[in-house]
Amino acid sequence: MEIHFIDNIGSTHQWLCEAVKNGDVTPPFALYAGKQTQGVGSRGNIWDSGERNLYLSFALASSIIPNDVPQASMSIYFSQLLLEFLRGFGSNTRLKWPNDFYIGEKKIGGMLTAKIKESFVISVGINLCSSSKEYATLDITLTPKELTEGFMEYIKNFPSWKQIFSKYKLEFQFSQNFGVHIEGKYYSLKEAKLCLDGSIELNNKKVYSLR
Repeated sequence: MEIHFIDNIGSTHQWLCEAVKNGDVTPPFALYAGKQTQGVGSRGNIWDSGERNLYLSFALASSIIPNDVPQASMSIYFSQLLLEFLRGFGSNTRLKWPNDFYIGEKKIGGMLTAKIKESFVISVGINLCSSSKEYATLDITLTPKELTEGFMEYIKNFPSWKQIFSKYKLEFQFSQNFGVHIEGKYYSLKEAKLCLDGSIELNNKKVYSLR
């Protein structure tokens, strides 16, 4: 894995998507930034939470990812992997469907993915040391460098979707305390049913990961 650091950037996700699309970088490749000013958050919002937090995007060839991972649930797959990585350091981080990270009742970050040619670009933002009042920060001490390098090493041995989903299914109980925005409307996840492919059944409608 080739890993690069940049002090300041608009969006690691947008930069890496364009770089993969234009053939400027070849996966596996990771980029993390000291500060990000136009990060992509939920429902197209900007995710900008200051310096010394995690702003990471990495690109992987689809051929090295287990072929049983549903493409629409790729962010769920890598979110669960990151959750396990953080818990290995003693974190109490939880995961809300489909790919938001929480400490207690407050969000600390999230993940999104994009399919570019024959690769996937996976991006994650985590509040490591600073956040606005409505959010929280990670409950363990890791620098962006430590988290990036550690997680890139951690994902080298890709588990199957079946292995990941069995753990995500247990984690889904936490999600049912919250809700989700779908097409501009807010729905409670209390009665949502998690399907085997990572989607949910909600109000007789099947909904896949939104990003």
